[in-house]
Amino acid sequence: MFKLFTLEGKIEIPPFLFDQEKTVSARIILSEDYEGIITREYGFIIAIVDVLNVGHGIIIPGNANTFHEVEFTILAFKPTVGELVEGTVVEIVDFGSFIRMGPLDGLVHVSQICDDYISYEQVGSRFIGKETGKILEVNDQVRAKIIAVSLGTGRSGKLGLTMRQKFLGKDEWIETDIEEALGVDEDIEEKKISE
Repeated sequence: MFKLFTLEGKIEIPPFLFDQEKTVSARIILSEDYEGIITREYGFIIAIVDVLNVGHGIIIPGNANTFHEVEFTILAFKPTVGELVEGTVVEIVDFGSFIRMGPLDGLVHVSQICDDYISYEQVGSRFIGKETGKILEVNDQVRAKIIAVSLGTGRSGKLGLTMRQKFLGKDEWIETDIEEALGVDEDIEEKKISE
């Protein structure tokens, strides 16, 4: 889920940025320090949205930089277990497929692709369901459910996904599930009418 957080911190503004407004200088420094970083508390930090306040600078003898208290807003992607996400298949390997969901990639293990025996075709780089004939390839748009979140610090994080349940997977798989669900409801309605 994408969220906005307001944070407070301290920054050092180097002399080559003194000709800029403090908020512009602060945004440059904050972008370098925060964007693209993964934290346990906030998730994947995508961008500095706004610099709300930059305090008066403090000069320390022997250091050319000025030191400022700063308040700013970040946009972060913090995935949670049970959340439904949509993305694109970006890579298929023998143990599963990697799904890009905005700023992060998640892994759908081969056992979690669908409720069928799956075989991996290395030549076509795809998965094929034995009984259902479902095919999963690179660039397919999919819907998945997050089943495991392991966010480290720095630039590493892992997401475990599943598409094994109904109404998950490729768009045509979901359409088939919807048609089957509606077909069952229509049969029940017809039985009630005929009685």
